[in-house]
Amino acid sequence: MNLGDTIKQERKKRGYSQFQFAGMCHISITYLSLIETNKKEPAVSLLKVICDNLNLPLPILFFLSLDTQDIPSEKVHIYNILKPSLENTISNLFLDD
Repeated sequence: MNLGDTIKQERKKRGYSQFQFAGMCHISITYLSLIETNKKEPAVSLLKVICDNLNLPLPILFFLSLDTQDIPSEKVHIYNILKPSLENTISNLFLDD
């Protein structure tokens, strides 16, 4: 699971700088950077704040953070087929145009 990189990608899709987003989440830029580089794992309570500011449900953040190492090897091919379509659907539902 690559939670930090997913948070970074979703933040950037919404056009927020690290400075802006850290302020929105009431955390330091340094702490946000550590989260986005997977050096710190935030508490669920902070993940909820992050998700609220991304306008993204927490389970969706977890789904977007999955990588093939999180999927049973016998099901990776199904995951690889479904992932692009699901990501597109999620983007259409949760990203403001």
